[in-house]
Amino acid sequence: MLDGRYVADHLEQVRAGLGRRSEDAAASLDDAGELFARRRELIRTTETLQARRNAESQSMGQLAKAGDKAALEARRAELKVLSDEIKLLEQQLAEVERSVEERLLGVPNLPHPSVPDGHGEADNQVLRTWGEAPAFDFEPRPHWDVGAALGILDFARASRLSGARFSVLFGQGARLERALISFMLDLHTREHGYTEVYTPYLVRAEALRGTGQLPKFEADLFKTHRSDPDDPGALYLIPTAEVPVTNLHATEILEGRALPIAYVAYTPCFRSEAGSYGKDVRGLIRQHQFDKVELVRFVQPEQALEELERLTSHAETVLQKLGLHYRVSALCAGDLGFASQKTYDLEVWLPSQGAFREISSCSSFGEFQARRAQIRYRDEAKGRPKLVATLNGSGLAVGRTLVAILEQCQQADGSVLIPEALRDAMGTDRIVPG
Repeated sequence: MLDGRYVADHLEQVRAGLGRRSEDAAASLDDAGELFARRRELIRTTETLQARRNAESQSMGQLAKAGDKAALEARRAELKVLSDEIKLLEQQLAEVERSVEERLLGVPNLPHPSVPDGHGEADNQVLRTWGEAPAFDFEPRPHWDVGAALGILDFARASRLSGARFSVLFGQGARLERALISFMLDLHTREHGYTEVYTPYLVRAEALRGTGQLPKFEADLFKTHRSDPDDPGALYLIPTAEVPVTNLHATEILEGRALPIAYVAYTPCFRSEAGSYGKDVRGLIRQHQFDKVELVRFVQPEQALEELERLTSHAETVLQKLGLHYRVSALCAGDLGFASQKTYDLEVWLPSQGAFREISSCSSFGEFQARRAQIRYRDEAKGRPKLVATLNGSGLAVGRTLVAILEQCQQADGSVLIPEALRDAMGTDRIVPG
């Protein structure tokens, strides 16, 4: 969430910044000026009357010493009227403050000045490419055909269990998924210094509000219920480990010397993907349930951009150690996620599509999430608490990594070579048909 005071004092500047995202983003603050003006007026009037009440309360002592009972009673009656007026103003101010917060909960983050202008994916800037696209002397097949021929990937049985956009992995397919998860967790903990955490997969609405999924993206979530579907205590299945891991420190004040704090977590993720996405409808690219290893960092705000580069490099290392061809793109302002201030996408090469597809988004949120979740830090024992900056990125999306291996490492005989980094865990150097 944006700082309400900053928005009120720089409304047109903020609207211009949001306009870099889209006209709709800028429109999220339409008529907000009247709301902020009402709040300022209520604050001014309330503080004026409170000062008057304090001054007149002090004068009560002088009247008492003078023994003027009539004047004392008259002053007490005046103070009663004044206190009632202040109480009413405070109630009105509280209502306006709630309205301001509700309005700001629907306003996206401001793009960082270093984010390129643009309206969508076509305007993203490719920063670098790693490795080379594999060369085939045969027509490369899509991963769903490769997996089905190997007997390791089954969508039909998953559909009978759960409907569309689910999958079942068998044998070496399931083992490859598990090997990837362990490989990523070990890499990030042993080489990159992250602390592994294991969190609940069900969270309260407050956690989703803290990271920015609620209230705007309610329709994208799976919500549970007990006996009452409108139960306010209902829990949500997490759409990403970002939600529980970031909220581990919600409402806390961290020690400044402990920053940066870095966590890595494996979780399944659950998203109610709607509509048609062309080739995304088939295969593992867009599923209701999928696995991810997530990286989350808590840092001092002035270090956020430097930390984003570090986090991105950690995600890239996974692809490099697996020998997978990929590129890194800087998202333009119009393609940023709701809470993101700046994002790099890692896009892996899929030969069957002749295109790069996202496998990780690494984002800096500045203080946006921390303000919603009230995550602060203190530099000194008696220093004033300040908001941290939060960052997260997939390190990596496990299913999409499996897809990239099946496609980039497929062989003419139908087998799939296993990247060397995974061979000990897999117990073989390739997955073969039959």
